[in-house]
Amino acid sequence: MTAVEVHTVVEGPDDAPVLLLSNSLGSDLSMWDPQLPALTERFRVVRYDTRGHGRSPSSRGDLTIDDLTDDVVALLDRLGVEQAHVAGVSIGGMTGLRLAVREPQRVLTLAVLCSSAHTGNAARWEDRARTVRAEGTVAIAQPVVSRWLTPPHAAAHPDLVARLQAMVTAADDEGYAGCCLAIARMDQRGDLHRITAPTLVVSGAEDEAVPPEHQRTIADGVPGARLLSLSPAAHLANLEQPAAVAEALIAHATGGTP
Repeated sequence: MTAVEVHTVVEGPDDAPVLLLSNSLGSDLSMWDPQLPALTERFRVVRYDTRGHGRSPSSRGDLTIDDLTDDVVALLDRLGVEQAHVAGVSIGGMTGLRLAVREPQRVLTLAVLCSSAHTGNAARWEDRARTVRAEGTVAIAQPVVSRWLTPPHAAAHPDLVARLQAMVTAADDEGYAGCCLAIARMDQRGDLHRITAPTLVVSGAEDEAVPPEHQRTIADGVPGARLLSLSPAAHLANLEQPAAVAEALIAHATGGTP
């Protein structure tokens, strides 16, 4: 499938190292807003909307993680970025893993947050894709967002919950379904040992969507990878632990210890 020109926002000093941020399934690039002030002090931050999300175009048919990785490679080429620090949440982390395997010379460091190399539950993702194609993303917005935040955090921030549900509902139905199938058919466990970029794996201790054992598998499989567990934090750990995630990303990309 041909790469699409994803919607991109670039912020921070032009001469700073590039940090590429990839969003989770169902969200858009605004999910990184809490980290932006700290990150743009040190990096030229490149955020983009995954295909079928936010303001990026969608495509018809099933997708693969390689399709989404092709979009990132095309984005880097379009911006003239030869090398970047790469960080992604959920499907963004899956895309980062694939990029680090396919284009090792372009990934300076890799941060994988609340993600998986193989979810092991293809039927659930296929069912979700069918539901979205039949009823739209509005049908899954509430149950999906209910696992993005811990219950206490969600109860304390009803406006955030409403905004996140609206974000999921705004995703293109076909694009979202295609991404679900990319996750369903993905198995990157056999390639983890090929990743040479210094890798940080971040786990939300209360993540029920992609539980911590998935992050442990990545950390165990990537040579020299470090694992950081955050609590309280569910699937979108960067929203519950904004400062901790920003500090971890900065420390990792600059050679420190998160």
